[in-house]
Amino acid sequence: MKAASQLDRMVPVTVLTGFLGAGKTTLLKRILTEFHGKRIAVIENEFGPENIDNELLVQDTEEQIIELSNGCVCCTVRGDLMDTLNNLRQRRQAGELDFERVIIETTGMANPGPVCQTFFLDDAIADYYRLDAVVTVVDAHHGMATLDRQEEAQRQVGFADRILVSKKDLVSDTDYDALRARLVRINPRAPITAVHFGETDLHALLDISGFNLDTALNLDPDFLADSNGQHHHGGHHNHKQHKHAHHGHDHSHAHGHDDHECGPGCDHAHPILHDDDVTAIAFNSRRPFNPERLEEFLSGIVQVYGPDLYRYKGILYIKGVNRRLLFQGVHMMMAAEPGKPWLSSEKPNTKMVFIGRKLPREILTRGLEQCLV
Repeated sequence: MKAASQLDRMVPVTVLTGFLGAGKTTLLKRILTEFHGKRIAVIENEFGPENIDNELLVQDTEEQIIELSNGCVCCTVRGDLMDTLNNLRQRRQAGELDFERVIIETTGMANPGPVCQTFFLDDAIADYYRLDAVVTVVDAHHGMATLDRQEEAQRQVGFADRILVSKKDLVSDTDYDALRARLVRINPRAPITAVHFGETDLHALLDISGFNLDTALNLDPDFLADSNGQHHHGGHHNHKQHKHAHHGHDHSHAHGHDDHECGPGCDHAHPILHDDDVTAIAFNSRRPFNPERLEEFLSGIVQVYGPDLYRYKGILYIKGVNRRLLFQGVHMMMAAEPGKPWLSSEKPNTKMVFIGRKLPREILTRGLEQCLV
C-alpha cells in the first residue's frame, strides 16, 4: 500500500466513458475552454465523429499535445495509451507542461477495463499516476435502447464509480426512474446524478477515490430495497497484490439484476424486462471467513471468471484478525490490504459486491458460504 504522502504526490486520473452521443464531448469542451482554475490534461481518443481537437484547436500532425489558454492541456492518443501517459510524465517532470490531474476520454465503443489495467500493469505509470475513478455518462433519452443493443454500454455502467445521466429534460419522470432503476441493478455501487453539462460542477468528476481500498462500500438503497432477501456470505484474505479479477461494489444483500421493471408510476400493461448480461452480485455475512479457504476460492474465481469480472470490492471479516480486510479488483488484477480495526461497539461483518458479465451467482454465493467458519 502506498503511503498517504506518496498518494498525495501522484497525479490523479479520471477515466471518462459513455456511449456515443451521451455527452462526453460537450463536457470535455467545457473543461478545455472554461476558466475553472484547474490545470487538467485531457487525453482524447481521436476516433469517433466529433473530436475535441478538430473543433477547438489548430493542430499540426507532429505535435500531439497542445497547451490551452485556460491552463489545460489537450492530448490526442494516436498510439498506445502508456506511451502518451509516459510522454506527459516526462514533459511535466522536465517543466515543459504544468498540469495537476488527467482526464482520459475513451471512445464511445470502448471497454474501460484495459484503460484501468494500464495503471496496475506498468510500473512507471503506477508509480506516477493514481487512478481515481471511472465516470460514465449515460444519455437519458437513448439510454434504455443503447443498453438493450450494446453490451459495451452495460460494461461502461458496470465499471463506473459514478454515473452522470445527461438529457434528463428530454424524458418523462417515469422514463427517467425506469432508467435509473436499471442502472442501479447493473451497478448499485455508483452514485447516479442527473446533470446538465452547461452547469456541471467539475467536483462531480474529481477526487472520487473509487480505486482507494479504504473507502466505504455503500450500495444504492434502491438496490437493497429491491433485493429478494438477505444472504449470509463471506470475505477474503491476502495482504499482497495479486493478478486476479477486481470489481468494487458494496451491497448488504445477495441480489441479481437479471431483469428490469419500469419504475413507479409506470402505465404499461405488462412490465418491460431487460435481460442485462452485466449484473451485480452482493454478499453479506456476520460470520468470519476462514482465510485459507477464502484465498483459494477467490483465486480460482478470478482465474476462471476474471475476464468477465469488471469491478469487485469487499470489506471482509476474517477469523482471528481484529481489523477489517479490504480488497478490490478489475478483471485479473486484485489487491488486498488490512483496514481499520473493528471497534468494540461494532459487530464485524463482511460486505462484498461483484459486477460483471453473466457471473455465476450460485457458484459465487455457495462458494463464499463454504469459506465461512
